[in-house]
Amino acid sequence: MPPAAPSISSLGIVTPRTAHFAAPLNLKSGAVLPAYDLIYETYGTLNADKSNAVLICHALSGNHHVAGLHAAADKNPGWWDNLIGPGKPVDTNRFFVIGVNNLGGCHGSTGPASINPATGQAYGSGFPLVTVEDWVDSHARLADMLGISCFAAIIGGSLGGMQVLQWSIAYPQRVRHCLAIASAPKLTAQNIAFNDVARQAILSDPDFHGGNYYAHDTYPRRGLRLARMLGHITYLSDDVMGSKFGRILRAGAFNYGYDVEFEIESYLRYQGDKFAGSFDANTYLLMTKALDYFDPTQHRPELGLSAALKPAVADFLVISFTTDWRFAPERSREIVQALLDNERNVSYAEIASNHGHDAFLMPDPHYHALIRAYMERITV
Repeated sequence: MPPAAPSISSLGIVTPRTAHFAAPLNLKSGAVLPAYDLIYETYGTLNADKSNAVLICHALSGNHHVAGLHAAADKNPGWWDNLIGPGKPVDTNRFFVIGVNNLGGCHGSTGPASINPATGQAYGSGFPLVTVEDWVDSHARLADMLGISCFAAIIGGSLGGMQVLQWSIAYPQRVRHCLAIASAPKLTAQNIAFNDVARQAILSDPDFHGGNYYAHDTYPRRGLRLARMLGHITYLSDDVMGSKFGRILRAGAFNYGYDVEFEIESYLRYQGDKFAGSFDANTYLLMTKALDYFDPTQHRPELGLSAALKPAVADFLVISFTTDWRFAPERSREIVQALLDNERNVSYAEIASNHGHDAFLMPDPHYHALIRAYMERITV
């Protein structure tokens, strides 16, 4: 899916910043990161009492570059530029918006490709597994550094929505509004299966070298390419694939071979090649495992999601999309019901869309109108 073109109300040029944390971070796995960096961007102005801050939590392949452009010649703005900016649904004339690249990422935050100070070499396979809980803890430290004690809102789609849920549980007094979009309280067995097949494509690539391909001057491009192709299929709906590609042949006739013949094949290979040229394979492994691990009910499954969400005090907006079969609407309704069981304020919308899971990134008028209306209710 190509990002939306910059609009006349675009933020213009934005500059990433780096926050360094010298204090160790204890991870859920039991490992410890002695120090780390988080790269982030901000849009808008933090008001005097710091009550207008909004945190954006990114999905699997997202990053800190949420909106605006890095240079005047850039053709593509940040991945949620259609939603965030002056006069947009998340209005930077009112809100101070923060986008951050998660730990383990490959866009500037400390991750597998970073230098391990203990060895002087890239972490590679030595970088510890990180979880949604770890990301939220690191984000809370960034908020502390910025002097933000409570967010007006925290917003995330897909894996980002899981981070929103974790914020409401782990730091309930530090967020007033939670917007969980196209998300789920935990992955289904089918979703875990998709993630494992994607990981196996990377792990079995001969250029992977146990995750230490940096030292071998190689890259598991084939494996990451296949992983992305598989993932991309799950992000789209059958409707949009059918309407966009159908059974169109590139050459107008069968070639009776294994090269590209259908337009959908060409599209998937293009997406796979593009992704493999810009993303790190070890980061992809880490991100998919974080997806698999997240489950607020893990330690007391018999109590259910309602008990897990009991600490949450924020107001919620939960949004799903009709053709999203990766994070189906019934998963969002589980979140809504658990919040209602705790007598929390929650609004829910199920948007009719043919874009599948990718719908949360699209500039759908109804969807954006709902976000705008909700955000306008928030006092700053």
